[in-house]
Amino acid sequence: MNKSFNLKIYSKLLFLISGTSLLFFILYISLYIYTIQQEKEVYKTTYNQFDSEVISLFNLNSKTHIATIKDVTYWDGLVKYTQTRNKSWFDDFIVGEFDSYEVDYIGIYGLDNTLIDRIATSKIKTENFISKEFLLDLYKHRLSKFYIKIPEGIVEVFAATIHPSNDPKKNKTNPSGYFIMARLISPSFIANLEKISSSKIELVNADFSKEQDIESVVVPINLYDWKNRIVAKLLFERSFNLDFRSAKKILIIIIIAFILKIVVYLYYSKRWMYSPLKTITSILETGNEDSINDLKKAPGEFGYIGNLFEENSNQRKQLMIAKQKAEESDKLKSSFLANLSHEIRTPMNAIIGFSDLLNDSKLSEKDKTEYLKIIRNSGTNLVSIIEDLLEMSKIDAKQISPKLISFDLNKTIQDLYDTIKVIIPAEKKIDFYVVENPNPTVKNILSDEIKLKQIITNLITNAIKYTENGKVGFGYRINEKEKVLEFTVKDSGIGIDKKNVSIIFDRFRRIEDDFSAELSGLGLGLAICKAYIEMLGGSIQVESTVGVGSSFVFTIPLHYDEKVVVKTEEEIREDFESNSDKVILIAEDDNINFLLLKKILELKNYSTIRAVNGQEAVTICSTNPAIDLVFMDIKMPVMDGYSAFEKIKVFLPNLPVIAQTAHSSSEDKERVMQAGFTDYITKPLDKDKIFELLEKYFKKR
Repeated sequence: MNKSFNLKIYSKLLFLISGTSLLFFILYISLYIYTIQQEKEVYKTTYNQFDSEVISLFNLNSKTHIATIKDVTYWDGLVKYTQTRNKSWFDDFIVGEFDSYEVDYIGIYGLDNTLIDRIATSKIKTENFISKEFLLDLYKHRLSKFYIKIPEGIVEVFAATIHPSNDPKKNKTNPSGYFIMARLISPSFIANLEKISSSKIELVNADFSKEQDIESVVVPINLYDWKNRIVAKLLFERSFNLDFRSAKKILIIIIIAFILKIVVYLYYSKRWMYSPLKTITSILETGNEDSINDLKKAPGEFGYIGNLFEENSNQRKQLMIAKQKAEESDKLKSSFLANLSHEIRTPMNAIIGFSDLLNDSKLSEKDKTEYLKIIRNSGTNLVSIIEDLLEMSKIDAKQISPKLISFDLNKTIQDLYDTIKVIIPAEKKIDFYVVENPNPTVKNILSDEIKLKQIITNLITNAIKYTENGKVGFGYRINEKEKVLEFTVKDSGIGIDKKNVSIIFDRFRRIEDDFSAELSGLGLGLAICKAYIEMLGGSIQVESTVGVGSSFVFTIPLHYDEKVVVKTEEEIREDFESNSDKVILIAEDDNINFLLLKKILELKNYSTIRAVNGQEAVTICSTNPAIDLVFMDIKMPVMDGYSAFEKIKVFLPNLPVIAQTAHSSSEDKERVMQAGFTDYITKPLDKDKIFELLEKYFKKR
């Protein structure tokens, strides 16, 4: 009985071992097949994502040129040219601006289907590659983009019929001619696409085909001629880095180890194998992250498999992020243009409006002075706004920082009041005022004045927009306890519903109600305010009641400029008189720029000498030891500012030389200072900045 029992037990054990081995082998095969399927699925997903990305990128690459040819072909001057065929007009407006089109060929054709004139880079030698048959087709379709093969290679062609400016849709008038733009798909063109797409690109014949392999993803872009025939292909190739071979090897190791040690570790198989395999199954079926974390904690190979699953999961997330970024790329351009339009409208309105008012012969001198002041302030703000908007994309990445300067806050508040009060619509019955401050600052503060003005202006104009009758006030107070400046803009307008308070600072979000629907704007003002306030190290809050009004309160850190010393009238008069013996050399080839700088310096009684190029500046400095300082324009004929400065500092090493440049980027400023210039100023010229520099360097001497 005992022997029979033992045999049965032994048989059951053998059956268990055999059955378990068989089951595990089946599971292994399933896992291996599933891994292969997953590898194929991930490859397919990667291919589809890459295909969508390439198509979007390729279409985006042509959008600018399509927009350009749409714009230029309803040009009255171009219409007239097709009739008069005035060569000088072509040279001035087409040849002279050829580089701005960023193409290799421009041709203008008459309605007789003959070439009137052309301009091309050295890349394209072919005189005329546009057929009369195509021009007849273009007459009907008005706009076309296609590819054509010429001796120099494949050319991307943008073509459109020519119409007057009053026919922007090209559907009311007959064409006056044809405007053709083309660019060669050259190695540099392909290299640029490779950089943007992070892929390898190959231009091949129309009948070329390349088999897909697991090592890379290849997406073809067919290039069609105007008859919709494929003339060539662009093959976009990107490495496929996701490798499942390690996972396959691990599975093989597991099955071998199990077969060799199944008898010894039968007891532990449930603890060491069953649970991890169950977790793997859960991961493969559901992709549950908790299951992945559990698998990573398992001993031996299963923990490694858990890391592989985690890496696979992270790669999937990265692919999704890449997809989202590709979808958001088109939105960036629209966002930038929307911000640009929104932010420059107010200063441009002031500049244009008050410039028109200056033409009024009945205008008093007082009004003229006031209007000129407003125009100048608006112009200064406009320049700064444009510079900031160009760097708008860097704000979120924290790649720009505030431009801290010393300024009189009370004067700034008064300037804002003077500028805004005159642009309030006459039909609005608004009492616009500055909130009285019993303890105004008596010192200059350090902050970004331009951004602060922009913040307050946006908040005030927003308050005026939503107030028909009532009050709009603004001002500041000093919170010495918390060391902050607290600014307030309040109105008695329509107010904001509590449910909408949380979204008013979001970009492109507007409150949808009957009143707001009648107002223009893209909803960027408050979002920009919030971004700039946070950039300055502050915060903003709003309190509002529907039908009562709103109050916006924001704070920025309080920093005084302890270096500023207020001069007496006698000291100012003495400084003015002492300037009469100072001789300043202005190296400037532009007559208007020279005249402006000369008039600014004459305000402080400085004597000036002019040099119209760098060579003349060197000559004057070598023969006139009485020169005390030089304003050196960087870009001049004969000899530029850099070369002139190098020669001057050989024989006058201690002479202050201040560079003038129209470029305001950080890279340009760094180059100027590395060249050894004493300092620099940017155009448009700031009178106060010039006087500040002169006082600084004349005191040193």
